[in-house]
Amino acid sequence: MATDKPAPVVLAVGGREVAVSNPHKVYFPEAGITKLDLVHYYLAVAEGALRAAGGRPNVLVRYADGIHGEFFFQKRAPARPPWIEVVELRFPSGRLAEEVVPRDAAALAWMANLGCLELHPHPVRADDLEHPDELRIDLDPVPGVEWPQLQAVARVVRQALADVSLVGWPKTSGSRGIHVNVRIHRRWSFDQVRRAALALAREVERRTPALATSKWWKEERHGVFLDYNQNAKDRTVASAYSVRPKPDARVSAPVTWEELESCQPEDFTLRTMPLRFAALGDRHAGIDDHAGSLETLLELSARHEAQGLGDAPWPPHYRKQAGEPPRAQPSRRASSKPLIEIGRSADKDEALAGLERWKARHPQAAALLAPADVLVDAMRGRHTTWTRVRVNLEHVPEPLRPAQEALDPDAGPGDRVSGRPPRGSRRARPEE
Repeated sequence: MATDKPAPVVLAVGGREVAVSNPHKVYFPEAGITKLDLVHYYLAVAEGALRAAGGRPNVLVRYADGIHGEFFFQKRAPARPPWIEVVELRFPSGRLAEEVVPRDAAALAWMANLGCLELHPHPVRADDLEHPDELRIDLDPVPGVEWPQLQAVARVVRQALADVSLVGWPKTSGSRGIHVNVRIHRRWSFDQVRRAALALAREVERRTPALATSKWWKEERHGVFLDYNQNAKDRTVASAYSVRPKPDARVSAPVTWEELESCQPEDFTLRTMPLRFAALGDRHAGIDDHAGSLETLLELSARHEAQGLGDAPWPPHYRKQAGEPPRAQPSRRASSKPLIEIGRSADKDEALAGLERWKARHPQAAALLAPADVLVDAMRGRHTTWTRVRVNLEHVPEPLRPAQEALDPDAGPGDRVSGRPPRGSRRARPEE
């Protein structure tokens, strides 16, 4: 028997009315958090969230069925009230699209009503789309790396930035990593900002080679990867105060460098952040007062190139760039890494279940694997992503190394029967 949908809740926000449809829909089942809770959260931290994402074009990342349902990236702004601002962007493919530019708390509430848990702003302002005002440093741990190692690498990042007269503003990613944002003058192109980020990543790796890496390919990484490609044009990351799709509804929390030494990612959630914000305000309140220059980092990049360290690989959906090294993975070139592929699926859990079946068939080899030997790759197609699982057998003696077997599962991108990913799978961020 059909039931009527609950009436929307209409909120008065800064002189505007924002209707919250299906307000009691549960987005976080484990934490009992609803859509209306999400809207109220963004209203409570609006000042800080707008400092991070306001005035910038934003990709909409929509979780209409909550964190355990299907979600998708939407670049083209949907139907909207006349007071929602948009700006037209040109993507690397040459295509154009209008993206949402939040300016006030009402815009954040409207986005939350669409199921946007996260805020994904570009590193540019709406009035100048070709010159970033933010360098983004993404510390991404490989499997097995614990929080103290990330904190140690962040300390090296802080010092490396200070040595080139730049100020870093750290935040938890809301997942496993740490982000450090750096305001810069709007003088450099996306390519120049990316080269500066690559130079910084290589410098941090030089200072702490046992802990950090700038290597793009997962099979070459160890420790904490500094993802310089987050500064390529059209890339976005979850900004400060973004709610992440974790069962405890943790958020990407701006912190001071001193707080970073003692905090844990799980300290900051949708429930706790409004209280912290009310008591302490925005820990990144001064970020716009500390724009710096990339000249020294670009000089370092030029020295790297003179020493034979040219460009590094770009994300796979970008056109081949001038001076870019071979984009083929090391395992597809001459490589000393004994890699085998386990399985592929549009559903990450199914791919990981295949890994567990492989481990059950080969318990001796599985017992010798280090955490970083299991490579779980999110492969992006045009409209979907799919997961590939591989294993590096370098820590397994040759007599115990299993041979390549038939993939389990062997689904590839999407459901081979219907051509669509199963419910609950991630849709890729399209390149246009």
